[in-house]
Amino acid sequence: MTLAELTEKLRGKAREDLGLRKTIKLDFGNEGIIRFDGTTTPNTVSNDDGPADCTIKVKLADFLDIMTGRKSAQAAFLFGKVRVEGDMGVAMQLSRLVG
Repeated sequence: MTLAELTEKLRGKAREDLGLRKTIKLDFGNEGIIRFDGTTTPNTVSNDDGPADCTIKVKLADFLDIMTGRKSAQAAFLFGKVRVEGDMGVAMQLSRLVG
């Protein structure tokens, strides 16, 4: 799945109210960014960089493996494949968006 395809998939999920009243940035390094803004009505998902309550830094391939269940999010975090900056509580709610 490409960054564009993943962005569209997350846009579809964000159309419903997920109860996330925060901003989350998925930073895939050179592969790009996806930013979810739950403070807007409707929620928005874009590839624009901007401030976020929580930034999750991960390779796109690792993130896709987590989404499909090939990798555990907890194991990826423990082994340094996923880094979280900002509000860890918001990171824990990410499954609402990607689940």
